[in-house]
Amino acid sequence: MGTERKLIVEVIEARNLLPKDGHGASSPYVVIDFYGQRKKTRTVLRDLNPQWNEMLEFNLSKHSDIFGDMLELDVYHDKNVGPTTRNNFLGRVKLNATQFVKKGEEALIYYPLERKNLLSWIQGDIGLKIYFVDETVPPPPPPPETEPPAEAKPGEVAAAEPPPAKAEGTPEGEGKEGPPVPENPPAQEESKDPVDPSPEQLVNDGAVEMKASVATASMPEVKIGGGLVGPKPLSRTPSVSSFVSDVSDRSAMERSSFDLVEKMHYLFVQIVKARSLPTAGRPVVKVVVSGSHVISRPARKTLLFEWDQTFAFGRDAPDSSSILEISVWDPLSSKSLDPTSDVAGHNFLGGICFDVSEIPLRDPPDSPLAPQWYRLEGGGAHKGDLMLATWVGTQADESFPDAWKTDTAGNPTSRSKVYQSPKLWYLRSSVIEAQDIFALTAPSKESSFQIKAQLGFQVQKTKPASSATGSPSWNEDLVFVAAEPFTEHYLLFFLIEHLPPKEQAVLGVASIPLSSIERRVDDRQVISRWFTFEDQNEEKRVYKGRVHLRLCFDGGYHVIEEAAHLCSDYRPTARQLWKPPVGTVELGIIGCKNLLPMKTMRGKGSTDAYAVAKYGSKWVRTRTISDNLCPRWNEQYTWRVYDPSTVVTIGVFDSWEVIDPENSKDVRMGKVRIRISTLATGKVYRNTFSLILLSPAGLKKMGEIELAVRFIRSTPTLDFLHVYSQPMLPVMHHIRPLGAVQQESLRTAAVKLLTTHLSRSEPPLRREVVAYMLDADSHSFSMRKVRANWFRIINVIAAVIDVVKWADDTRAWRNPTATILVHALLVLLVWFPDLIIPTFAFYVFMIGAWNYRFRSRDKLNHFDTKISLAESIDRDELDEEFDAVPCTRPNDMVRARYDKLRMLGARVQTLLGDLATQGERVQALVTWRDPRATGIFIALCFVVAFILYLVPSKMIAMAFGFYYLRHPLFRDRMPSPALNFFRRLPSLADRML
Repeated sequence: MGTERKLIVEVIEARNLLPKDGHGASSPYVVIDFYGQRKKTRTVLRDLNPQWNEMLEFNLSKHSDIFGDMLELDVYHDKNVGPTTRNNFLGRVKLNATQFVKKGEEALIYYPLERKNLLSWIQGDIGLKIYFVDETVPPPPPPPETEPPAEAKPGEVAAAEPPPAKAEGTPEGEGKEGPPVPENPPAQEESKDPVDPSPEQLVNDGAVEMKASVATASMPEVKIGGGLVGPKPLSRTPSVSSFVSDVSDRSAMERSSFDLVEKMHYLFVQIVKARSLPTAGRPVVKVVVSGSHVISRPARKTLLFEWDQTFAFGRDAPDSSSILEISVWDPLSSKSLDPTSDVAGHNFLGGICFDVSEIPLRDPPDSPLAPQWYRLEGGGAHKGDLMLATWVGTQADESFPDAWKTDTAGNPTSRSKVYQSPKLWYLRSSVIEAQDIFALTAPSKESSFQIKAQLGFQVQKTKPASSATGSPSWNEDLVFVAAEPFTEHYLLFFLIEHLPPKEQAVLGVASIPLSSIERRVDDRQVISRWFTFEDQNEEKRVYKGRVHLRLCFDGGYHVIEEAAHLCSDYRPTARQLWKPPVGTVELGIIGCKNLLPMKTMRGKGSTDAYAVAKYGSKWVRTRTISDNLCPRWNEQYTWRVYDPSTVVTIGVFDSWEVIDPENSKDVRMGKVRIRISTLATGKVYRNTFSLILLSPAGLKKMGEIELAVRFIRSTPTLDFLHVYSQPMLPVMHHIRPLGAVQQESLRTAAVKLLTTHLSRSEPPLRREVVAYMLDADSHSFSMRKVRANWFRIINVIAAVIDVVKWADDTRAWRNPTATILVHALLVLLVWFPDLIIPTFAFYVFMIGAWNYRFRSRDKLNHFDTKISLAESIDRDELDEEFDAVPCTRPNDMVRARYDKLRMLGARVQTLLGDLATQGERVQALVTWRDPRATGIFIALCFVVAFILYLVPSKMIAMAFGFYYLRHPLFRDRMPSPALNFFRRLPSLADRML
């Protein structure tokens, strides 16, 4: 049974259409064109706000690209209604199919109607629901069976059938001994295992072992009974140019898709299957090359012996061997399957050797190399054949992610993985009122009622409402974060009664499935519904009152899970509101250098490092390189960029999964942030960043990471620059904004949902990794951050302070030439005031042009330890920053910290009081708090207004400027009368206790 994809367009209604029938109304209908199909709705008579509520269905053929087609919708006035003679055009909507979603994610969206040409007069919008579904198509009925002719006899029909063909590739002589063995047996026959494996073999199935050769780089000579030695190296003529000799193929490899990272050359060995082996067990394959050997998992026994396993051996090592040895061994006992045992305990079945210099080089655009049958030599396996393929490639090879690799052997997280964050929604529940609750309890004037809503671990409560005036009402919005696919299937509402003094009782519970909640993408009002409270302790459903709720998933918001200044994505949840991408960012994670050893294994320090990169909803994790302080990943990833003012985060971690996969935690080693807007278009930045980590022991350099990044713009220049004038957050954040405290609590819930979701992957992206990448603990109190932020404020206003100092020096005639030039500039600007704004703009232009020389050209910004005050941090402050909440330190230390915090609070209190005093003195100028001062001020204001009415403003400005710049000989050393008058104004400080 196949599936057929269909596009469903629900035409709901239109609003504020233009009248076109000559009588102040219109009779509209809708015509939709999609992929060569045209359908129309019925005509609504004489209505400027028509409602159709019709569903139009479009078929999508196999050649249709659902994400590349356009849907065109036109609204017309019906000429058959009214005195009109033609179908007047009322508006048009064109939609790209990238905005379409699957069934279940659709929402009612109002699209503004567009004009057909510049002379059209169009207004209004139309509400649509657009989604596609996959319907199951029943198979066609089988053709009727035709009976054979009556004259044909059963024996003749059987004789007419051709004999079965001999299996391709079967050695001669096998057909005489028994029936031919098919190379690709049916699926039902593959599941049958003629050999009953031992329990030890079943346990060790899938285990892969890697051992380093001690004596020589090649496999030592194996003696078989009778003095027979192992197979000789096989020399073959490669079909592709040699990896070693041909230099042009090296350049071709450098032009492959992995152009930001270095090419790491690997020798790939793909072991597929074997046949005609003289054993009934589950043999293993041993591969020896470059000073290391690896043993495959035991074969799956079907009609053939199957492994289907790929190995990748690094070719950059200085001791790379020129011989590749592949041998097949039959385990004699369960003990021999132990990964720590020697292969000498196995029965040698045969082997084959290759000259590595003649193994072909495969460039990634080429097709995969086809495996071939090779005759096994030695060991008495004269009829055994092994199907394999060997080639030299890079990490761009499609076999590389799933292959066993020499630098990651024995690590369960040796594969690179891409993770996808779940789709996060804001679930808005508006609690309006409750009814029929007095039947549950005796009414009391002192009692109050409260609604507690719960979604998984998220719990929110309304304010207590009294029932003295009747049924309790709240009219409060409770917002939750829900992750799709929904792990919590129900939203629970509890009706709680509060009795004096501190007693409370749960009167009823309402359970609402999340699948029944409506989704919206704008601020329209959804329909409210009544839900029944029930007793959760009784098996039968007992009516306990009802509650009035308005529930919806708000898809117009962006669910914030990152810090506001480090966000990597601003798109709303609803896919229908996404704008096209403005470009792509390519990140090459090359490797690390000089990492610190994080664990002690086998008497020496080691680190099992891997890197994680996060941008938008896409997470990537490199393979874990075992026991290497200078790991080289050379992996490249790509993301779509929807907003240039976003940040890519790359973190490095030490894996402890091999030691204790259940209880251990991966150790953070530092991270790097790269802002997309700081990257030039098309330029490759290849920088080395220090991995800096602030720990309870102080600032520590964990090593260095080398990255390559490139941003490619995909939109026209004007469209890309237009993005800078658009709001970063979606429209709903500005129409119905969320409070700062509410956003922070929702962000905490979103981080918990993400960590839970990603930790269930395989391999898991651990909770501590996700929390570190999202800066989940960045809002904890830190005296260091308080002082650092204060110095940031000082640096920001430093330019203003410099201007004030320059004005004071000019006024004091410390540089007479500069002061005279300022007088001339004052005369020019006062006499020609139209030059003030152009002069200021030109001055800013000159500052920016002068600073263009000092821009960073090749290096990207990184963490600054001086700005962070991480180099000079006090030990006690550092311990306080990393202390948990609640505090776990001794009482004396906590008391000392509290006293220090009180001293800091006293200074902040004084500063706030001074700011309030100055503001209240400004208010006292006109509030008659001091009658004489207010009288003097308003009298002066009247005099100034009278003078400005009579004297030209240019003369006043010039006189004031010359008076301000007068020579110090004509100044009084005492404060000015205006300042003295302001300081005498009263404030409310004398009224405070």
